[in-house]
Amino acid sequence: MRAHLAALSHILSIVNRAALLLSGLGLILMTAFIGWQVFGRYVLNQSPSWTEPASLLLMSWFILLGAAVGVREANHLGFESALHHAPHFLRQVMLIITEVLVAGFGLAMTWYGTELAVETWSAAMPGLPIPQGMDYVPLAVGGLLIALFSLEKLVRLLLAGESVPLVRIDEPHLVVVKE
Repeated sequence: MRAHLAALSHILSIVNRAALLLSGLGLILMTAFIGWQVFGRYVLNQSPSWTEPASLLLMSWFILLGAAVGVREANHLGFESALHHAPHFLRQVMLIITEVLVAGFGLAMTWYGTELAVETWSAAMPGLPIPQGMDYVPLAVGGLLIALFSLEKLVRLLLAGESVPLVRIDEPHLVVVKE
């Protein structure tokens, strides 16, 4: 069982790194596109029409891929005070409920994102020569990754007894700068 969990974790860590890399590349490309748009508008006096829709599409990708990475690495926002003070059994129940809800949310994003992409695929995206449905593909892919990463954490929690990494109360995790 542990070997299967390790293999699953290894595969999903590769997917996680790829999502993080693609997210970073999308951010860099979006910044370059916006820079080109500003240069075109103010220097060339001719603003390219494709930069804004391309930037918005890239932003959807890097936000949703980044959100999925945050789910796997537990870097997303959370209210963990109750977890810190709850008895072990209650903490496990709370973690299980959290992962089930996050996985369900990711699956709903995948379902409805796919539905939106399919329904709008025949329309043309203004400013780019691609289908309008491409706007919703990041929602479906990001939701799928969120669900996968959350299910991985749920499986590890249920089968291996591993809990989500928490910040320990007795360890300083906020740095206070004294002048």
